[in-house]
Amino acid sequence: MAEQRQDKAALISDTRRRFETEYLPGKSDKYDARDVERLQQDDKWVENYLIWRHDVVDDTLKMIDESFQWRKDYTVNDLTESVLPKWLFENGSLFLHGYDKEGYKLFWFRVKHHTRDPKQQLEKKKLVAFWLEHYAKRDHGKPLTVVFDMSETGISHIDLDFVRFIVSCFTDYYPNFLTKIVIFEMPWIMNAAFKIVKGWLGPDAISMLKFTNKNDVQEYISGEYLPPHMGGTDSFKYSYPPLVDDDFQTPLCENGPITSEDEHESKDEIDADTKETGELNEEQNLNQKKMNSIEQISKSEETDKTEIKPKNAKKALTTFKGPLLHISPAEELYFGSRETGEKKCLIVLTNVTKNIVAFKVRTTAPEKYRVKPSNSSCEPGTSLDIIVSLHGGFAASLQDRFLIMAAEMDQSSGAGVPELTQFWKEVPRTKVMEHRLRCHVAESSKPSSLTLKENTFNIPAKNNEDLHIQLTRLLQINKRLQEQIERCLWFQQLSVVISLFSVTVVAFCFYLAYTQRS
Repeated sequence: MAEQRQDKAALISDTRRRFETEYLPGKSDKYDARDVERLQQDDKWVENYLIWRHDVVDDTLKMIDESFQWRKDYTVNDLTESVLPKWLFENGSLFLHGYDKEGYKLFWFRVKHHTRDPKQQLEKKKLVAFWLEHYAKRDHGKPLTVVFDMSETGISHIDLDFVRFIVSCFTDYYPNFLTKIVIFEMPWIMNAAFKIVKGWLGPDAISMLKFTNKNDVQEYISGEYLPPHMGGTDSFKYSYPPLVDDDFQTPLCENGPITSEDEHESKDEIDADTKETGELNEEQNLNQKKMNSIEQISKSEETDKTEIKPKNAKKALTTFKGPLLHISPAEELYFGSRETGEKKCLIVLTNVTKNIVAFKVRTTAPEKYRVKPSNSSCEPGTSLDIIVSLHGGFAASLQDRFLIMAAEMDQSSGAGVPELTQFWKEVPRTKVMEHRLRCHVAESSKPSSLTLKENTFNIPAKNNEDLHIQLTRLLQINKRLQEQIERCLWFQQLSVVISLFSVTVVAFCFYLAYTQRS
């Protein structure tokens, strides 16, 4: 494994060096300086280019060159919601929503809402680039699953130029960014067209095409993320504004629901939340001395808190370093399967600013999780622990996501529930830091049919040293058995030889007796 990392690091370094010497001098005006800078700093991005071109540096450099020129032509780094025409978003033909069974985000192309119009083609292509770039930067390059929903489509919706552009985005411009293309209910009249699409994908990507209908689409996407016309139960209906995103909602805290900032809070609710906030402030005071979130996780177990830290606290080894908060873990919350039973995870927030930072946690599955605290604030230079626990008999899934939102507060602002509620109503979206976490579900450790069960050879479940002794004994027994088998074979061979000799002697005696009579 260490050698593989070294080899990959050497390839990344070689790719950067050759790009600087062979491509950059003569084409610097054809690249966006931000892309060039990112290439030098983002190892994962370079690695994805190498993976997509099978670690062949020459092919990787060609792809980087082509994609960088394309990115500048389409002004990808400057594509924002305000730059593109509003009607593009209102159309609803392209959007991100839901996850497949492997936990990959779904990029939907509702073909029936698309119409061919050469005058609008460039703007529609820029919309594709906007969504891909929006997601790539937000989820650190995690791949997508593309869904071509071709129900209720006909010849008037066929636009091979647009389909080719979508395909080329994944094959040529966004490396290692595609898991599969799910095509739902393709009309027979489109068969010839998709034979052409297969040619664009190339032999390596053809296996990513999945032609489905109502009967088998759930092999790839569970019903909770499929609309009713595809046999699912997802009640989601596209609308704009706002920009469609994960359906993050406020989770429940340990003591009950946290009232949304969009709802009216009664006096009783405020009093109850204020009481809870007082408890949270006590926890925050206990964490004042935690200046480094990673180093202090083990120490925090010794504090006199009522909350019992989950086992996963020791897994928070990676940190996302945002401008307001450092968040650990950086990308994934580890939950156990139903069999392993790990129900809690720890998120550690560290305020790296000189002001109070308000934060709130949302999730795509609010009915499953309890989060404490889910809506609070963090003092300057301190760390705060968030406990995420599964509720009741629910199990975590790869499709579940958490969103942490944070924003700086003025020193004069209070940190009570009413003040936080008002703050989130007024804070501009541009000043809100967002970070997403996905769930990782540990595989259940079911015994294999080929696995030797305990005591099969009367071997107790002990430590490695005892197992080594037992194994040595087994090898000795095996050696003795082998020696006995070899002795048995030797005696068997000797018996055969003696038998043959005896038969020969008897036959010779009969022969002598016969000759004497005659």
